This record gives sequence, C-alpha cells and structure tokens, in this order.
Amino acid sequence: MDQAISPVVRPEAPIDPLSTGSGHRFGAIETFDTTGPVVRAERRTVSEAESRRANGPDWDRYADEYQATHGPFLGDAGFVWGPEGLTEADLGVLGDVAGKDVLELGSGACQCSRWVNTRGGRAIGLDLSGRQLQHSRRLDEQTGVVVPAVQATATDLPFADRSFDVVFCSFGALQFVSDIAHAVAETARVLRPGGRFAFSITHPTRWMFPDDPGPEGLIAAQSYWDRTPYVEVDDETGEVSYVEHHRTLGDWVSVLAGAGFWITDLVEPEWPEDHERIWGGWSRTRGLLTPGTAIFGANLASS
Repeated sequence: MDQAISPVVRPEAPIDPLSTGSGHRFGAIETFDTTGPVVRAERRTVSEAESRRANGPDWDRYADEYQATHGPFLGDAGFVWGPEGLTEADLGVLGDVAGKDVLELGSGACQCSRWVNTRGGRAIGLDLSGRQLQHSRRLDEQTGVVVPAVQATATDLPFADRSFDVVFCSFGALQFVSDIAHAVAETARVLRPGGRFAFSITHPTRWMFPDDPGPEGLIAAQSYWDRTPYVEVDDETGEVSYVEHHRTLGDWVSVLAGAGFWITDLVEPEWPEDHERIWGGWSRTRGLLTPGTAIFGANLASS
C-alpha cells in the first residue's frame, strides 16, 4: 500500500546557496553532470510510489544548484510562471489574493508564496524536497517575509477539507505525480466552494520534441499521444532516480472537469522580444516558433 508522507516542520540545517549539486532534467532534459550518479533514460510506466521515492531525493540533490542558477531570475519574493518570465503581476490568473488562504503545491523555496504574502495573502508552501524547504527558510530570514511550509506530497495533502481559497502550482509537483486524477481531487478537497486553482506545466506539445534549446529541438521525434513517463535509472543501483509524467491538453481538461473544475484560462506565453535566457530546453530559438509553457486557471464549482 502506498504510504503517505507525514508533514514535518521545515528543516533548519545551514545552507550554502552557491554550493554545487548534481545535474538535473527540468522538463525531461537529457543532459547529465558526470559528477553525479550515472543514469540511463527510459520511457516506461512507473507507479505513484516509485515516482515519489525517486523525485524527493532527486530534488534534494539538485536544490542547491537550482536555487543558485535560477534564484536571481525567480526572485526571492517573486512569482514567475515559467522560463518565458511571465509573472503573476503580468497575468493575474490567481485574482486578488489579499486576505485569502493560499496553498502552493511543489513550492520549492516558496518564492511565489512569498510574493503572495507581500500582496496580503496567507500562503503556505508544500514540497516533497526537504532541501528546497531549507532554502525557503533561508529566504524567510533574508527577506523578512516568512512562509509556513510542510514537507508532503500533492497526492496526500495534510490539510482539512475546505481550508483554502486558492491553490496554485508553478512548474511544481503536478508534472512529477503519477496519479494526477487523485492529486487534482485532493486539490478540490482542500479548496472552498468556488475556489481558484491555477498551475503551469511544460506545454504538452513540447513532448513531441527533443529537449534541446537549439535547432535540433524543433524536429518532432516523439508521438504527442505517447504518455509513457520519462524515467531515469541509476546504473549502479538499478533504482529509478527521476520521473516526469506527460499528459495531453485533452487529458488536463478531462481531469479538471472530472474533479468539478471549470476552466477559465489557458495561457500559452509567447517568447518576449528582449528575453535571451536559456533554461534547459527553453530558448529564444524554440520559443519564437512553439510554446514551451501552458498555464491553466480554473474555478471549483460553488456547490
């Protein structure tokens, strides 16, 4: 039986935010750091428990490098929806958060939740990675904007029914969950009637292409309808070390509707004219021709 992860208080170990970690794949990026574990990439079915066992430790290993590399772009109390740099201040998909109870799934170092709290919201972060939550504590201390956070999983939220007005996820937990219908049902459970759910993911059409920021990343090589997860396996131990799950746009519509949501927004950010940043497979070369991010906004039925 799949065992739930109990919520714990944020760890308080000291952090060097510029220390180096192992390589990582953001959006199934097939590049590996030779100083980390030797892995092989596969496409095969994995369970929710297997996904969870792999992705928690993987994000623990990668957290320092991720925050050192992307932290300045994200902002200590910033809300960026994806590699294109579109912010919540630009988009407003959450609506007015002042006075509202807000939950961030896959919060990392809680940068987005910190932004929500500077706008009068009451945000709580949730992440599977203890190391990411250590970075959140560092930013709490540096900014003076504190975000309460728990270490837990999106498929077993440690909150009572109808606890939140808003739940959101910016390139966080949803792509790493096998049982997405259960995760979305959990979100519906903790939302109050009429509550808001918004999230960003790798645009589903991107799964047709190699995750390469150059011209080779524009050649379709994989069926859009092949939902087989992207998996990395540690060559030495044979254990799954990273998993990312793909769903089509139609899948997302169905799972949201099935949980009682009605979709109000589907944003596909265009690449900004003055934006030259490369983030894994996201780049100007690709971004001018094909979307890299999809942002959904949905409301839960009022009754």
